[in-house]
Amino acid sequence: MRETPEELDELQSLLDASLARSSSHLRSIIGAERTLTAERLVGVLTGMCTLALSTVTAKGEPRISGVDGHFLHGRWHFGTARGAVKARHLAARPAVSAAHMRGEDLGVFTHGTVEVLNPEDGGPAADWPDLLAYFKDFYGAGAFDWDADVVYYRLRPHWMSVYASDPAGPASASRS
Repeated sequence: MRETPEELDELQSLLDASLARSSSHLRSIIGAERTLTAERLVGVLTGMCTLALSTVTAKGEPRISGVDGHFLHGRWHFGTARGAVKARHLAARPAVSAAHMRGEDLGVFTHGTVEVLNPEDGGPAADWPDLLAYFKDFYGAGAFDWDADVVYYRLRPHWMSVYASDPAGPASASRS
């Protein structure tokens, strides 16, 4: 777990507020007995979690694609090739939606805006060394040219909900 107590508190507040302002239909599906606490969620979302990421074209048309999601410090982090259409969408329109699902057992749904992490692209230099070390450790330091080939993002959520069919069950357990 990489989250500080403050980050866990912030995530729990976000989860609680998001569910409270959700529709009655969503609350009928995701109630207190069908969700995870922030502490449990960060224990479940370890390693790489495939995200379905939705961006928007200049014409307002939705586009969805898959990305490697890493849940670090209570937020999704992901990268893409610098030349990808997705990178152009994110540069022009940083609002996104993301979903991580594990069959019918777990769903994590997030809406927010992304920020670039790479300092050469204007990202926060203070965060980058630790995040880059994490990504290089995960993918291998020689996986690609980290400065020229890939751009990384952090999704700053304004809404997030979690569905767990059995919050204590094996499907929502941490990956080994």
